[in-house]
Amino acid sequence: MDTRLLMVLQVKVGTPHNLGAVPHGIRRTAPLSGGSFEGPRLRGSVVAGGSVDWQVLRSDGVLEMDLRVTLQTDDGALIHEVIRLASRAAGSYRGHRARRNRRSCYVLLSDDAAI
Repeated sequence: MDTRLLMVLQVKVGTPHNLGAVPHGIRRTAPLSGGSFEGPRLRGSVVAGGSVDWQVLRSDGVLEMDLRVTLQTDDGALIHEVIRLASRAAGSYRGHRARRNRRSCYVLLSDDAAI
């Protein structure tokens, strides 16, 4: 498999809202109030208000994250990024991404697998 850096994503995370107990742990949400992304082929900002991190802190200590992020590229294209991660320790994540966009110049991103 040939791999290369797509981008580095940095987000500003707001105060989490605890929604309460669910069968597998504690559900909470955290608004993403902005941020940026940059890579060899694209760069831009995280759209504030259109992005949120849904989390479940499981009873076994694993944090599951389901981020729904709207990215705006420097040329104005909007990309809907879905990132699902699981972490047993801070800074150590495993997961996958999916993305959707409407601009033909970014359609290749919809078929890329990102880790």
